[in-house]
Amino acid sequence: MLFQVRMDVNLPAAMPAAEADAIKLKEKAYSHQLQESGKWRHIWRIAGQYANVSVFDVDSVEELHTLLTGLPLFPFMQIQVTPLCRHPSSIRSTDQ
Repeated sequence: MLFQVRMDVNLPAAMPAAEADAIKLKEKAYSHQLQESGKWRHIWRIAGQYANVSVFDVDSVEELHTLLTGLPLFPFMQIQVTPLCRHPSSIRSTDQ
């Protein structure tokens, strides 16, 4: 199952820089792990914002929820999830 996920991050202004840096390092490691596993298929930064648009390839909505809530930055995110399916006019038969 493919899902488009928009994540907007809003760290508290009062958060110490060292704490923010530590969370960001954990986030990067976790996202790399998910990308290497194929679960986090694509990630794009939204220019000029602390936000991204990603595509996840998971077995269920529950799996997506578990992966997203496992993000170290999850408590500081606004997340929008959109289910995706293959368009009949797509020339890419490998995207399901």
